[in-house]
Amino acid sequence: MSALIDPEEIAHETELVWLEDPTLLDYVRQSLDRLPSRRGKPAYHRDGRMVGYAILGKDAKPSRYSGTFRRRVFWLLPHDRDQQPAGLYETGAPSEAIDPRTVAPTVKGYKTERSEGGPASPAMIALGLVLPAD
Repeated sequence: MSALIDPEEIAHETELVWLEDPTLLDYVRQSLDRLPSRRGKPAYHRDGRMVGYAILGKDAKPSRYSGTFRRRVFWLLPHDRDQQPAGLYETGAPSEAIDPRTVAPTVKGYKTERSEGGPASPAMIALGLVLPAD
């Protein structure tokens, strides 16, 4: 979850790789996953889809116990707003969601008014989708 990510856990990030244009998404979910390498596209084992991931620098140390690295992965589920704008997250956002425009290497990202349900993203506007007015 975003609030639970300790800045020290992402201090070795050197780059974020986006598999989709983050400016078209109102929010993305972020998590710290245990991965076998510092670099490269990680395997994805959740429902939905991975939309981005972090790359770590050479100074990142693996876990003494598992030999894995803690890397951020950004993802969306099938019931998230980008796929179901009138669904569960028509307004609001999941606890681990952040506005992708607020995230950068070593910056955990934050919820914004946009990620919480308004104003609509360019992708939603292009599709003719409108969020409910509060």
